[in-house]
Amino acid sequence: MDELNDLMPISPDHNRERLDTLKQLFPDLFTNEGKLNPEELKKLVSGELVSETERYEFRWQGKSASKRTAFTPSRAALVYDPARSVNPDKAGGNMIIEGENLETLKLLTSAYRERIKCIYIDPPYNTGKDFVYSDNFAKDKKAYWEETGATEEGVKVDTNSDASGRYHSDWLSMMHSRLLVARQLLRDDGVIFVSIDDNEVHNLRKLMDEVFGEENFIANIVWQKTYSPANDKVGIDDMHDYVMCYQKGELASINLLPRTEKQDNAYSNPDNDARGPWKAVDSTRAEHRDYAYYPIVTPKGNEVYPAKGRSWIFTKEELPQLVAENLLWFGKDGSSKPSKKLFLTDVKQGIVPTTWWAHEDAGHNDQAKKELKTIFPEKMPFETPKPSKLIQRILQLSTNPKDEHLCMDFFAGSGTSAQAVLNLNKTDGGNRRFILVQIPESIKETEEAYKAGFKKITDITIERVKRVINGREGELPFDEAGFKVYKLTKSSFPRVEFAPDPDKTPAENVELLKAYILEKETAFHIAFEKEKIFDEVLLKNGFMLDYTLTQQEQFTANTVYLVKDTCREALLCLDVPIDMATVDYFKEHKEQRFICLEQALDTTRKWNLKHHLGDKFVAF
Repeated sequence: MDELNDLMPISPDHNRERLDTLKQLFPDLFTNEGKLNPEELKKLVSGELVSETERYEFRWQGKSASKRTAFTPSRAALVYDPARSVNPDKAGGNMIIEGENLETLKLLTSAYRERIKCIYIDPPYNTGKDFVYSDNFAKDKKAYWEETGATEEGVKVDTNSDASGRYHSDWLSMMHSRLLVARQLLRDDGVIFVSIDDNEVHNLRKLMDEVFGEENFIANIVWQKTYSPANDKVGIDDMHDYVMCYQKGELASINLLPRTEKQDNAYSNPDNDARGPWKAVDSTRAEHRDYAYYPIVTPKGNEVYPAKGRSWIFTKEELPQLVAENLLWFGKDGSSKPSKKLFLTDVKQGIVPTTWWAHEDAGHNDQAKKELKTIFPEKMPFETPKPSKLIQRILQLSTNPKDEHLCMDFFAGSGTSAQAVLNLNKTDGGNRRFILVQIPESIKETEEAYKAGFKKITDITIERVKRVINGREGELPFDEAGFKVYKLTKSSFPRVEFAPDPDKTPAENVELLKAYILEKETAFHIAFEKEKIFDEVLLKNGFMLDYTLTQQEQFTANTVYLVKDTCREALLCLDVPIDMATVDYFKEHKEQRFICLEQALDTTRKWNLKHHLGDKFVAF
């Protein structure tokens, strides 16, 4: 039997997916009517039906609601904005999405689930200032920006006062729902990095443990965000932030950091050893062992011993072979205690990263501001950017230059992550792609950014990446780079505004919805432009937004396209109606997947397509 969501243009219903999976694995947990039986679930925990409520768990006010919100499907859509896109023919999957990030993430799960290699986010820190996103995109019939009380095309965020009693809870709920959806986007070998300060680092650790699993914790990195103490501070100056890192699962790995010229310069070849550059390392250990404490005669003929309390790292029996192979260095004059040679060719072709990231290696706040100033010399449009050097380091650890890895930032801010991707690709010849999501938060008229002509944060995001790609003083343009801009908006299908009657049964509401669709969408094909809904239809049918469309000349009665992305393909027709000649084509081509509009079919055509194509047929 049809359900309401079956007739809606929505993103995946993850709650339904999880219940369906559970039912397949354990049908005994469900009633004869197909409903999950909570009592049977209790029996899995304890045969005596556990009544004990005290247990270790992480709870806060609003947690259950945030989880429900995360798994509620979206009825929104993404619409391509060609006017603000830059070199769209060279985008290759790069995109900036203007919209509330939770709703956007839900939409992306249709096509980008398990496709993202690295996620970096710098979410709003919980400092009592504005940060709480309003998760009510589809409420009633109002547009999102009207519902949230913002100016046109802007979005209001709520103030999180510590006097509200929900100071930590509101922040946790906001993060919880987004992390739950983001996890689904990560590949099995994917990694997520989250910047955070001391206000919520303890809560974020517990939250990440719950969403990703304690066993998938990799590290809590300490990043030195400033390089000198502020003398006007009272107490202890805060000079660091954290970057918390988790993996999706066991397949993930952290790369070595590339070696630097300074580190390689520590190797030389004063004796012209044929094996190449080397450096001298200590040949003693920090403990006394009788068998390894003995005199060694140097080439100059003098005896040398380890320092008191130490001993050689090799035995007396091993010494002649080391000397014969020229693996010991006795100093330029041949009279010093021997050091062991460590050849550059024998060390790892990289450096194992640590949890301490000094500003010299990962940038700092002042550097981030100077970097932004070079891009916006007329005005500083953003007060708290992150340095691209920090995010480049994260990308070096989590992505490989040879692969077209997708990197996502859904708190994009000024767009630093896109610049980091572009810079690193230029450095190592990589093929990484970026997906940025930023809420179109209005900029106050009193702020410098507004005076410089930026009305929304997304204006800054898009303009920064545009200027980086086009080049600026001292920087060459990225000739082979571009990006597409998309806007989160209401669905083009009027049916999303249908409100079920609470006094009707589910079956009755389904019939009401069908009648609503018939009434509201009868003239739909006259009113809408096909190109406008291509993205909505294809994204919700699992196609990534860098798909290609090729018109198929073998169809003469309808306009039919072959749509392809890197993972799938299908035939698509948005004509109304679908001609019988088009239907007949699929009698002989049952291997094809076909997508069309529900309203384009009468009962006979729909039955024929379903009969010939089965699950490969989708009526939207």
